[in-house]
Amino acid sequence: MGYAAGAALVAVAALLWSMMGLAIRNIEVAGTWAILFWRSAAMVPVLLTFVALRGRRPLGAALRDTGRAGLIGGAGLVLAFAGAIFAIQSTTVANAVFLFSAAPFLAAGLGWALLGERVRATTWAAMCVALFGLLVMVREGLALGALAGNLAALGSALGFAIFTLALRWGRLGNMMPAVAIGGALSMAVALIMLAVTGQPLWVPLPDILVSMLMGAGLLAVGMALYTIGSQVVPAADLTLISMIEVMLAPVWVWLFLGEEASSATLWGGVIILCAVTLNALGGMRRKPALPPIA
Repeated sequence: MGYAAGAALVAVAALLWSMMGLAIRNIEVAGTWAILFWRSAAMVPVLLTFVALRGRRPLGAALRDTGRAGLIGGAGLVLAFAGAIFAIQSTTVANAVFLFSAAPFLAAGLGWALLGERVRATTWAAMCVALFGLLVMVREGLALGALAGNLAALGSALGFAIFTLALRWGRLGNMMPAVAIGGALSMAVALIMLAVTGQPLWVPLPDILVSMLMGAGLLAVGMALYTIGSQVVPAADLTLISMIEVMLAPVWVWLFLGEEASSATLWGGVIILCAVTLNALGGMRRKPALPPIA
């Protein structure tokens, strides 16, 4: 498979992921934990099937090989998945996805602090620019009473950063078993939180079906396509192509639901996207042996 085919697969993955905000907006009754459970329940079998079909080792061995890194990364995904759902339910889709895009910078900062990873000067500059964009958006959330949604979005970005860091620490070349572990952990945590909060698991059937479609279709298929495409596309290029998700997610809810983003959200998002672009372009100047954190 050549670069063009790989880039196309990554672009389709980003397109699928961009529709998740619209899907969550069409859920009427289910709360964060019910959505997380049903979405993960549909996602995990698809991911395990993909791992089994593409892996050279038995499925059980592939999962065991992830070790502590897989468990830590999976735990990070629980935070990422739950935070994303709550954020989209609590604030605008544009606000949520723009804040999600801060994940590479959080990963870079954690990698520098915890693993001693060297961070490029371009990345430090991009992080400062992104921080300004974050402040613009979070300040507006505080004024509009949407601070919880903004914090949940940043928590989701932190979860993805932890997942990325775990992959680097464990030298895991295949992220799919770790994602499957994250899905299984998400189901367990969702059941616990449903019991603690007294929220129902058995929500209306349309909500269950939409949640499962998200898991099996948008999320799992997107992950599979992204994994295949990333084998021939450099890490910096992956960052740029994945921005399709951030740019299209607000468009879908505007087209189908009439949801509009405020000027502060758009300006803050533009600033963050500029920072991500600056960082990715800086990463194209070198070819590391392992994909860089940022």
